[in-house]
Amino acid sequence: MKSFEKYLMIANRGVLIALLAAMAIIIFSNVVLRYSTNQSIEWAEEVARYMMVWLTFLGAGPVLRYGGHIAVENLQDSLPIAWARAIRVFIAVMLTGFFIFIIWYGLIYVDRVQYQMTPTTQVSMSWVYGAMPAGGVLLLLHWLLIVRDYVLTRTFASDSHFDATASASL
Repeated sequence: MKSFEKYLMIANRGVLIALLAAMAIIIFSNVVLRYSTNQSIEWAEEVARYMMVWLTFLGAGPVLRYGGHIAVENLQDSLPIAWARAIRVFIAVMLTGFFIFIIWYGLIYVDRVQYQMTPTTQVSMSWVYGAMPAGGVLLLLHWLLIVRDYVLTRTFASDSHFDATASASL
């Protein structure tokens, strides 16, 4: 199972890095062209926007895995261990249901918008809305891999390359 987790994280990080790099190159190129030639890449803004949507959904899983999402933990801290664990079980059930909801309704939306095209690139909006079920699947996968430790000890996965609290110091 650990090798599956390792390859999942390598693939997830690789896709995120590639998307972010491509988005940065597209936006940078567009800005340079706009100011140097008074012309811009017509599709740059649209493609960058949709890449950001994909980055958001695909990046939510690893952030969840390392406990980087905002959480209110005061109630758990003030309760006895058994009650705090019961609250974590409730949270785990709710999150699992929510991730399934994201996948289910994401697939419905992908189907609904399949004949709608993006304005500039004329690509099916299904490709844009596909980020929702894809991100939901990744959220569910990452969650299922850490939920036991979360419920029992309120711990998340750890990685020397990721600090979930780094943004809190900004």
